[in-house]
Amino acid sequence: MRHNKKFNHLGRKKAHRDALLANMTISLILHKRIFTTLAKAKALRIYAEPLINRAKNDSTANRRLVFSYLQNKEAVTILFQEISQKIADRPGGYTRILKTGNRLGDNAKTCFIELVDYNEAMLKDKAAKKTTRTRRSRKSAPKNDAPAVETPQAEAPQAETPAAE
Repeated sequence: MRHNKKFNHLGRKKAHRDALLANMTISLILHKRIFTTLAKAKALRIYAEPLINRAKNDSTANRRLVFSYLQNKEAVTILFQEISQKIADRPGGYTRILKTGNRLGDNAKTCFIELVDYNEAMLKDKAAKKTTRTRRSRKSAPKNDAPAVETPQAEAPQAETPAAE
């Protein structure tokens, strides 16, 4: 019976699945963005985010624990030095999954998973949106805000007074 076993097995045995997720986490840390299938990305998010959260507190115990999962010194060093600085004030949600359509060969749903604080294009868009935000409310605008249009009025001809000659 599989009571309370909700994670995706990805069609692999436990050792193979753990190796796959560890390798994908290492690639995500080193490259900041990887392309994969949607099912693997969702499984990777569950696997990687607790490890990234451990990097906030740089202690020997946390380094050893993360290394026991990843088995890659370079990835652990980058995680604790670079990535932990960028995610220090973020309370969670360190990864973003963006769907890219279906793969041609087997029609699998594909996506890319990336670290949220490393996508410069989205960070620029957020900064631009915050600076150009304007309030559009009918309450603050006066009701008769339309510019007054001057209509040419027929001027009465002025009677010319005869000049004394």
